[in-house]
Amino acid sequence: MASIGPGLCVLVGVAGDDGQSEVDAVATKLAGLRVFSDREGRMNLDLSEAGGEVLLVSQFTLMGEARRGRRPSFTAAAPPEHAKPLMRSLAEALRGKGLTVSEGVFGARMEVELVNDGPVTLVLEAEGGSIR
Repeated sequence: MASIGPGLCVLVGVAGDDGQSEVDAVATKLAGLRVFSDREGRMNLDLSEAGGEVLLVSQFTLMGEARRGRRPSFTAAAPPEHAKPLMRSLAEALRGKGLTVSEGVFGARMEVELVNDGPVTLVLEAEGGSIR
């Protein structure tokens, strides 16, 4: 069972056309995102400055599309043999930036428990790609 202390719980959806450039872009964005409070209570600190950790959880349903009909389509989601190495690469890229990273079990049915200590929930998409 993976767990972290204060930090980011990152649910990740990988699209079929995503690759290493999207992984690198998302890792850079996550590592530098200033969403943690400084001494004045302003969101000015990134993960390293705040001493935060990262929990990465693969979540293909983020790639779901439900504009038509009542059943979502997941055809945009990458197949496991494409997504799993990219998830591993994202974890390594974040570790390469000096961050502590824990990972969910790829493809497993997981229960994720989250204590949201603050007002921040964001959707990030890689430039030119779909990693969410």
